[in-house]
Amino acid sequence: MWTKEHRDTYKRDNDRYPSDLTDEEWARLEPLIPPPKLGGRPRKTDMRSAMNAILYLLRTGCPWRYLPKGDFPPRSTVYNIFRKFQREGVWEAIWAELHVALRERMGREASPTAAVIDSQSLKSAEKGAVKTTQWVTTQAKR
Repeated sequence: MWTKEHRDTYKRDNDRYPSDLTDEEWARLEPLIPPPKLGGRPRKTDMRSAMNAILYLLRTGCPWRYLPKGDFPPRSTVYNIFRKFQREGVWEAIWAELHVALRERMGREASPTAAVIDSQSLKSAEKGAVKTTQWVTTQAKR
């Protein structure tokens, strides 16, 4: 049941879109964002609004060119930040941080302490890989 405390924690009255980060969520993610390179130009783009744009795209499933103008940084900037985060492993770091936070919230240890392997998996592994004719997708380099 929702209490006043729950409603205050999760309210998003000041956010423009439901996918926007709350202050608490941004405080958890901000340390994982790489700082600007030393000696380069100062960063003009607000990283929180860029993250909000990426989350908007993920939530709505719209193409990059349909990113609302005026509410977010330019789509080319957001796309370049998204790709940079892919190359530098930022998304994996964010996923790992959120995974640990979720486990702790559930009252579990931060990392799993046990794994289950059934005997069928071991039997399959002994025989080796099965030859398939499926296509393998790769990402094109820009």
